[in-house]
Amino acid sequence: MSCMQTPENPDPNPVVDLRCVLVGTQHPGNIGAAARALKTMGLSKLVLVAPEDFPSEEARRRAAGAEDVLENAQVFATLADAVADCRYVLGSTARGRRVQLQEHDPRDAARQLLARAVDGPVALVFGRERTGLFNEELQLCHAAVHIPANPDYSSLNLAAAVQVLAYEVRMALLAGRIVPPVANDDEHEAMASQAQLEGFFVQLGETLDDIDFHKGRNPDSAMRKLRRLFLRNSLTGKEVRLLRGVLSDAQRMAKLARMP
Repeated sequence: MSCMQTPENPDPNPVVDLRCVLVGTQHPGNIGAAARALKTMGLSKLVLVAPEDFPSEEARRRAAGAEDVLENAQVFATLADAVADCRYVLGSTARGRRVQLQEHDPRDAARQLLARAVDGPVALVFGRERTGLFNEELQLCHAAVHIPANPDYSSLNLAAAVQVLAYEVRMALLAGRIVPPVANDDEHEAMASQAQLEGFFVQLGETLDDIDFHKGRNPDSAMRKLRRLFLRNSLTGKEVRLLRGVLSDAQRMAKLARMP
């Protein structure tokens, strides 16, 4: 089903394959309140990664009519598993981290998510109440979204943050602000899934080791920069396959060079 609407005749509950992912949620009440926040904005896909207490009666109580969102919530052990099939992943963050990502405000984030939802599932990821997303989890995101709260008191409740971003998604949908992705060829090629990208990054890391690219230096910094470079350019599945073919040849040649 198309998720395009027009401003003249908006669908009251537009359809978009967007999942809200809560990582390591500590308080079950926040899960219920987030479910309620999603349902009020016409969204229903809630995904939980390693929640500390779920299912929970407290979560059900705080859902207050959005129990169906809770019942249909998927639970995963890791964020990588939760977003493996996603074409675009935005991580909500309150402050700068060592993992430097392109940053969007909530309104632009909504437009970015909807533009890429044409290709398949997209995800909006929220971290733990006290510590947010770990750096390793942010590395799984294509970009970040930051809510420009009062700098003198920027502590925003998890469910409130979900509500702000869900509202922006709904407003963008109702206004029909879905920008079709730019095709690289005559026919549009779907963006690579997160699982495809992670497979490429693993092979890239192995190849850099095989050709002794790091020369004894810590490889983490180079890999972070390379991840950002490729994620920023929204690779298609076809492009990932091409790059992996190049890496395979580089690995083969490195192996031959080591042979006596």
